[in-house]
Amino acid sequence: MAVSKIKKKPFKKPIKKDTTNNMGTIKTFFLKIVLWFFGISIFFVLLFKFVPVPLTPLMVIRIFENRSINKDAVFSHDWEPIENISTNLQKAVISSEDGLFLTHSGFDFGALQKAYKNNERGRKIKGGSTISQQTAKNVFLWQGRSYLRKGLEAYFTVLIELIWGKERIMEVYLNSIEMGDGIYGAQAATQYWYRKDCNSLTPTQAAGIAAILPSPRKYKATGSSTYINNRKTKIVKVMKTIGTIKY
Repeated sequence: MAVSKIKKKPFKKPIKKDTTNNMGTIKTFFLKIVLWFFGISIFFVLLFKFVPVPLTPLMVIRIFENRSINKDAVFSHDWEPIENISTNLQKAVISSEDGLFLTHSGFDFGALQKAYKNNERGRKIKGGSTISQQTAKNVFLWQGRSYLRKGLEAYFTVLIELIWGKERIMEVYLNSIEMGDGIYGAQAATQYWYRKDCNSLTPTQAAGIAAILPSPRKYKATGSSTYINNRKTKIVKVMKTIGTIKY
């Protein structure tokens, strides 16, 4: 009786997948993203050193917010060079928002530490942000509190301090921040609140605008509450201690 022989298949070693190429591809991909981010961000910072900022993320957000509740999207934004903006308003925002603006390098670490301690104690949340930080956030980023946004805010703050300088930062800040419901920038705010141009603001009027900046859609610069009137008084007092502004 013939016995058939079973042929054994030759043993093949398992093929190892080469993950080196995959890792290299992923690293290259993320490196390109990082390089593109740095390139684009620096490009826009350089651009806005010379070109007026036409629109900010907050302006767009407010338009969609109003549409979502069937509210008319009021939008007023008139760019004015800093030479046309009263020094009283410049002094007022320095007095109320960032007393060390002219001397710090973008960050007030004392204010940040104080804000951190207040927040830890459960008191009203305060950001401790400088005018430079607020400008970086308003022009390039979204609203909200997250480590990612704060990290990007720090990055853009360093960039604008290095590339723009203090005078341009103040100019962009005063032309871009929200100063009322749908009101953006010094000229639009002055027209809205006082029916005049921003180059002729008195110290008290400038303090009125600066006093509402923490919540410009909640408070009024004219016909103000006791709280805002007290803030105006304090701001005017601090303004008197600021000499000639030299950028």
